[in-house]
This record gives sequence, C-alpha cells and structure tokens, in this order.
Amino acid sequence: MELLLLPFRWIYRALVWFANSPRTLITSYLLMIVVAGVIYGEVEHRSPADAVWWAVVTASTVGYGDISPTTWAGRTLAALLISTMVLLVIPLITAHFASRLIVDDDAFVHEEQEQLKADVRRMRALLEEMAARQGIEVPPLPPIQPVSGPGSAGPRAARSGRAGTRRPRW
Repeated sequence: MELLLLPFRWIYRALVWFANSPRTLITSYLLMIVVAGVIYGEVEHRSPADAVWWAVVTASTVGYGDISPTTWAGRTLAALLISTMVLLVIPLITAHFASRLIVDDDAFVHEEQEQLKADVRRMRALLEEMAARQGIEVPPLPPIQPVSGPGSAGPRAARSGRAGTRRPRW
C-alpha cells in the first residue's frame, strides 16, 4: 500500500514546493502561455502575435471569441491549457498571494514556543514545590495525546488557531 501512495506523496510535495515559490509560479504561467501560443500557432497556422494573444485569452478563461481553434489538435490544446490554468496554476497563484495577505503577526516562532513550554514546566515545578510545602496535592497532568498530522499543533479540538510560524513579508 505504501508503494502505491508514493507517487501521490511526490506529487503532493511537488505541488507544495510549487505553490510556495512565487517566482516558479509566475515563470510557469508565462512559460505555459508562450509554449501553448507556439504550439497553437503551428497547429492552427496563426501568426506568433495572434497565437500568444489566443493563449492569454484562453488561459485567463476570458474567451473573447476573436480567435478560436478549428482543428482537433487546437481544441485539445485549448482544453489542456484551460484545465491546467483554471485547476492548478491560477488557484496556486491566488492562494500564494492570499496567504501573504493573511499572516498572523502574533503567531509564535518555534523558539518562542519552546521557551513557553520551558516556562510552563518551571511554573509547574514551582507549583508542585509550593503545594508540597502546604500539604496540598496537585492534580496530575492529562495524558499527552498524539499529534494528528504533519504541521498540526495537537488534537483538532484543542488547537488555538495560531499558525505557529511567522512568514517574512516580501
């Protein structure tokens, strides 16, 4: 079963890398426009300017209708370009820029989280020491539950909503 899931993990990791690199996203968008335009120009016998114009209009799904494919090869190219742009490239670009706009500046970096954990441990030790002097029993800590997935801060119900890392603005 692990072997069957391996290609999907590679695809997922590639998409994550792809989505987190704005230069790669923009470069791939421009490259797809140029390549689709060149192929369209050859298949449909159009000028390079018309072919690139068609690629931009088709990729953006505006579809003015002034230039449209007449051959099956051109229509197949249009379907691939539209599908790739609408289902992959444009959503990744939009998600990337949205994630840059929605940044929790109050989120703790890893070092801050570790410092807070150490402080809580010290306070717990002091509390137990003070309670022992007074003859009071401190209730035990609840059992530690396993983390539910990569990048998660704990069980879903217990999450505070903090992102956990700060991302530099560019």
